[in-house]
Amino acid sequence: MVDFPFAYLVGVDGGGTSCRARICDLAGNILGEAKTGSANILLGGEIAMASIQQAIALAAQQAQLTPADYPKMAIGLALAGAEQQQAWHAFMQQPHPYGAITLNTDAYGACLGAWDGKDGAILIAGTGSCGILLLDGEQHVVGGREFPISDQGSGAIMGLRLIQQVLLSVDGIVPTTELTQHVLSHFEHDIDAIVSWSKTARPCDYGQFSPVIFRFAAQNDSLAVSLLQQTAADIEMWMQALIVRGATRICLMGGIGERIQTWLTPPMQQRLATPQGDAMDGAIAMARGNHNLFVR
Repeated sequence: MVDFPFAYLVGVDGGGTSCRARICDLAGNILGEAKTGSANILLGGEIAMASIQQAIALAAQQAQLTPADYPKMAIGLALAGAEQQQAWHAFMQQPHPYGAITLNTDAYGACLGAWDGKDGAILIAGTGSCGILLLDGEQHVVGGREFPISDQGSGAIMGLRLIQQVLLSVDGIVPTTELTQHVLSHFEHDIDAIVSWSKTARPCDYGQFSPVIFRFAAQNDSLAVSLLQQTAADIEMWMQALIVRGATRICLMGGIGERIQTWLTPPMQQRLATPQGDAMDGAIAMARGNHNLFVR
């Protein structure tokens, strides 16, 4: 690292729900870490940049660094939505106070971290979903085209399906369960409130119901069980797509991915590998070099 012109490495992992920033020295020692709001660049590049800068500022305070140290920082950004080329370029055109920034997807950062920079495959199932295989210098991506047209196997899609089933239960088309009653109570049994909420609801708003679904599934609620079975099938669909492209083992990551594993079929469970690191580790690795998804 003799020729590396910066004093600090900053890794940022940003998705639809939260943005995490970690500051390290060049030896990899963690100096500070913080978490703020959404940093999905498809939901707004300026909003994402504000979350990133806030997270870095909070982490810098922990590290006893000031804005005067920002030019000494190399930033690795692993962000949801970065696969969309127009959004990537729009984000990278924004001004920032840092020494350098590298932008790739959250899936890319997670894959680098999971396999310690080596070839491998991951499937992220959190608020959104995306699979990626790094193999022989190429990255192969499946899914990750954002809610609601993609993201199968995610908390957002699972929440959307839940709301749809709740409304069908109100119409007497599907059975009422304790889970549907719980959701109706959340909206004070006001159907118009659900409709109004849906007009502006973000992926994280739908995803907020995923912990409840897991909880009711543990109580054998028929709707919750059905939703988790469908989510597991979606995740297996993405895993199979990665296997076809050359993956042998797959790290299943994200809030949904970590909890859905027992719902997978035995053959797919045998394909799972334990991540060696997380997206923050991958983002730190990105800060050390040029891992940009596109050319500026």
